[in-house]
Amino acid sequence: MIDELRQRLQALQRPPGLDDDPGVVPLGIAAVDRVLGGGLARGALHEIAAADESHLPTAAGFAAAVAGRATPSSRQCFVWIAEDMALAESGALHGPGLDPFGIAPERLVTVAAAHRRDLLWAMEEALRCRAVAAVIGEVRGGTLDGVAVRRLSLAAAESGALALLLRTAPADDASTAASRWVIGAAPSAPNPYGLGASCFAAQLKRNRRGPTSSWIIEWSEGDGRFILATHAQPVAQPVLHRPHRKSA
Repeated sequence: MIDELRQRLQALQRPPGLDDDPGVVPLGIAAVDRVLGGGLARGALHEIAAADESHLPTAAGFAAAVAGRATPSSRQCFVWIAEDMALAESGALHGPGLDPFGIAPERLVTVAAAHRRDLLWAMEEALRCRAVAAVIGEVRGGTLDGVAVRRLSLAAAESGALALLLRTAPADDASTAASRWVIGAAPSAPNPYGLGASCFAAQLKRNRRGPTSSWIIEWSEGDGRFILATHAQPVAQPVLHRPHRKSA
């Protein structure tokens, strides 16, 4: 009887029209999705950090690709919220540059926040909107307020939306995020006709649904999914032994 009452209370607390399980966002690679329990959990918060600040554009591209795969309906939009400092140092988003990742510029809402607390508040409010499929919050270095991060997780769980925190450097602070990624740039396969496909060195540092691992993956614009990189990655050449010359 107690279990039945708990289930009824949980059902009453959920917004109307939302399934018990909001599902997952599969990345498209069987090996990665298997580790994630089918894909990135919807209705949850995920952290994506750049390997260091120079890799931030790569991490932003990975976040954009994930958000693009999270849209079940063309009527839903994306919200990208960035701190003013992030805009000053990294620049604003370029709409046509997001199109290959499945984010049409007309479906993108951008917000600038003067302070960290404003960004986290705006993320929470956007997550509660049914017209939003995914919310990306871009923050600079430093730790995050644990209470505010937990509120983001709860807001995502209530709406079923995907919440992504984009950070400039790996973090080791406590978090309620379902997964924590560290993304760096990886060499693309040679392309005689122009730039190669976007390639990511992806490290899954925390995974509440299973083990952690790392992969070299590419973004396939043709079918809008990730694929494992099959081209050989360059390796460092061994250091040549150069003994010191004997003095005359």
